[in-house]
Amino acid sequence: MVILGVDPGVATVGFGIIVESGGAPLPGRFGVIRTPAGMRLALRLAQIHRDVSELIMAFRPDAIAVEELFFNTNQKTAVSVAHGRAAIILAGEEHGVPMFEYTPLQVKKAVAGYGRASKKQVMEMVRALLSLTERPKPDDAADALAVAICHARFSNSLMNLQGGNTCSTI
Repeated sequence: MVILGVDPGVATVGFGIIVESGGAPLPGRFGVIRTPAGMRLALRLAQIHRDVSELIMAFRPDAIAVEELFFNTNQKTAVSVAHGRAAIILAGEEHGVPMFEYTPLQVKKAVAGYGRASKKQVMEMVRALLSLTERPKPDDAADALAVAICHARFSNSLMNLQGGNTCSTI
C-alpha cells in the first residue's frame, strides 16, 4: 500500500510517501510544498492543490492521511491551516483517493507509543521506523511521514481489518 501523509498548512505543507507491505514501512519521497508569503491566498491554495495533485499522479497513493486540525489559542493560524487542508482534501477527492484524518495525539501514539511524546521523540521514531540515517528535514516533512506511518499502523490493525472504525474518513 502506498500512503501519502500530509501535514497541512498554507505557507508550508509537509508531504511524505511511504510504502507499506505488512512489514516495516519503506520511505518513498518526502519534502515540503512552499507558497510565498506575499502571494494572494487564492493563488497559494491553487498552488497547494496543483502540487498535491501532481504528487497523487506521480505516486498513485492508495490512501491519503492528513493531520487533523488542532485548535489552540491562535485562531488566525487555525483558519489558515483549514484553508490549506481544504485544498489538499479537494485534490484527493478529485483523484478518487480515500482520505483519512488523524489527531496529533493519534499520530504520536502510533509512531512513538505515547500520545504526549515530544516532537523530537516522534522525529527520532520516524527515522528509526523508516531506517533513515538521519531525521527527515524539514520538520513538516517529518510530521507528514509520521501521519503516513500512523495510517499504515491503523489500517493494518486487526480491528480495522475486521471492519471496525479505528479512524475517521474525511
